[in-house]
Amino acid sequence: MLDSITIKNIATYDSAGIKMENLKKINFIYGANGCGKTTLSKFIHDSSNPIYATCNLGWKGGLPVNVLVYNKDFRDRNFGKGKIDGVFTLGEATKEEIEKIETMQKDLAELKTKGIEKKASLDKQELTKLQEENEFKEVVWLDVYKENEIDFKEAFRGFLRKDTFKDKILYEYENNKESLLTFEQLKEKAQTIFNSTPTTISPITSIVFNNLLEIENDKIWKRKIVGKSDVAIAGLIQKLNLNDWVNEGRDYITEDEICPFCQQKTINENFKKQLENYFDETFTQDIERVKDVSIEYNSNSQNLQNLLEQIETQEKENPDSKLNIESFSASLKTLINQFAINKELLSNKAKEPSRSIELTSTKEQLDTIQKVIDDANIEIKTHNAIVNDYTNQRNNLVNSIWKYLVEGHHGTIDAFLKKQQGLSKGIEALQKQHKELRGKYSELNKKIKEANKNVTSVQPSVDEINRILKSYGFLNFEIVPSPTEPNQYQILRQDGTTAESTLSEGEATFITFLYYLQLAKGSTQEDNITEERILIVDDPISSLDSNVLFVVSSLIKEIIKSIKNSVGTIKQMILLTHNVYFHKEVSFIDGRTSKNGDTNFWIIRKNNNISSLQSYGMDSPIQSSYELLWKELKNTQQNSGITIQNTMRRIIENYFKILGKYADDDLIKSFDNHQEQEICRSLVCWINDGSHGLPDDLYIEQQEAILDKYLEVFKQIFVKMGHEEHYKMMYRESDDDLAIVA
Repeated sequence: MLDSITIKNIATYDSAGIKMENLKKINFIYGANGCGKTTLSKFIHDSSNPIYATCNLGWKGGLPVNVLVYNKDFRDRNFGKGKIDGVFTLGEATKEEIEKIETMQKDLAELKTKGIEKKASLDKQELTKLQEENEFKEVVWLDVYKENEIDFKEAFRGFLRKDTFKDKILYEYENNKESLLTFEQLKEKAQTIFNSTPTTISPITSIVFNNLLEIENDKIWKRKIVGKSDVAIAGLIQKLNLNDWVNEGRDYITEDEICPFCQQKTINENFKKQLENYFDETFTQDIERVKDVSIEYNSNSQNLQNLLEQIETQEKENPDSKLNIESFSASLKTLINQFAINKELLSNKAKEPSRSIELTSTKEQLDTIQKVIDDANIEIKTHNAIVNDYTNQRNNLVNSIWKYLVEGHHGTIDAFLKKQQGLSKGIEALQKQHKELRGKYSELNKKIKEANKNVTSVQPSVDEINRILKSYGFLNFEIVPSPTEPNQYQILRQDGTTAESTLSEGEATFITFLYYLQLAKGSTQEDNITEERILIVDDPISSLDSNVLFVVSSLIKEIIKSIKNSVGTIKQMILLTHNVYFHKEVSFIDGRTSKNGDTNFWIIRKNNNISSLQSYGMDSPIQSSYELLWKELKNTQQNSGITIQNTMRRIIENYFKILGKYADDDLIKSFDNHQEQEICRSLVCWINDGSHGLPDDLYIEQQEAILDKYLEVFKQIFVKMGHEEHYKMMYRESDDDLAIVA
């Protein structure tokens, strides 16, 4: 069955269009000429046509059913080519053959119902699975992507949509084998690799300081450098501790024998000889060594200091520096102070060789500085390795980031996958069951088609059409099988001449509709006469006389009854008409049932050349003038009371006087006693007076005062005349009906 119809962007339907939902077995659509009914029927007939690309038919269970459309195009297709295709029906089949086919049809219907139910369960499972996927997609988008977007967005390139991000998370969960790094490690690497394409960094020059340490540890510094002790003058010099003073004064001894110390002529050759012997070669060598080593130390320490200060300056200016500049600068500052102290000590030693000194060891500071440089060079080496292998390093980092993210949400992902696995197994089982049902359906349908071939005939359709034609006075033509073409019909006059081209508009319309009804019961193909079908009937009474209108409505009502009772192959009907009388007649069932759960009503209207749809559910929007009078009477309290007398008069005249042939006196005499008769007479006079005259203000006030009294008398007229049930039926009409006056 059809569940819904959507039509837009065609003819008078704009881009918003209309959507007809909640279609039932029987659907009545009323609309004036030109409002879009025929466009609707044409779309249903040829929904695959590209001009209807934005329109849609919604099928129950997603299973399309054969649709048979009656409209003007139907007549042109079937009665405009000089011959008419024969309609196969069950023909002369035996009772047993028909029962066998009917049994198979019931089994087929059951299979179809089971298939629809199974498909509904399958759709529900698939919807649940999709909802779980959407929920999971939102969770990972918020908890994974949004939380890490700032730090790792580069790793997410190519997966910046929710769907692709969700798929990537699941893929990495199953396949990522990278080692797990910490967030800090990943962030540090990301800053190197992601911020910009990295370049190589030159290593920091390592320092060489072993020579300095050797000089600092040289024994010469602790040695007291003095002259020979076995020289005569030695005792005095050493006793007075004048070794350094005398040694320095030697440079002032001249050839004139004047002592540079006492300024007396005491310097003779013997004294000079003793000084030379005292300050011998060993003394001289030690002095020279102190001088040379001091110069070497001062030079090397200054060079090293200059190098370290240069490194400090460069690294401070380098934004990509790997050096721990704080530690480096602190150690360098201490080292410079130590160098300064040692230089002063060396200077003192040179001046006073007899003194014993101990240089400050710079080993700790130099080792610290060297380690800081070594650590920086290790990072530089790692950095340069990344640069030299950037693509691989980048890919490895991306994989490590995904590994970190997956592990951080392991529980959420695992729970989702387990749910999906269970749902997938259920869906797979339902798909298998649905496929089996479809297989059984196809097999049984094939058997039904084979059985139909053996018992079908085109003659019963001919007989039925002719019977109806004769029954309703169409005696001057009939439909007969073609003598030359198998399974074809032709229309003949009584004299045997072809009648198709000479039929009146009404005759052609009527016989076309009769042919359509036979086609609805059978088929032009003998193997599918029992296939389920849907009827779309568009204005079948156009150009028909009023008496034929009732014939057509009677035929359609029989089909409606069979559809409601689920008898036969016709499962649904959509009837479109612009004729109010036909609409009322064909939708009227028994006069007692006001609503039916298998029936829905719509009205299509056109305003400013745009069609729109209004649904009325199970309530027919078409009412007669008589029904409107009762509705107005019932709503007296909501409406003006001025028209109440005219309303009562018209109801009484229509029901009692015109239909029942009762006069006013008959109504009055139906009351039991004189007092009641006078009250009734008063009502009759009141309604006649108010109906034919213009009441003044005083009269209106009196009317409002006595309205309730006369409404009760009005009701009693129906009671006394034995028509209380009619009063009750008409007075409980729904307030929500839309009236279209018939």
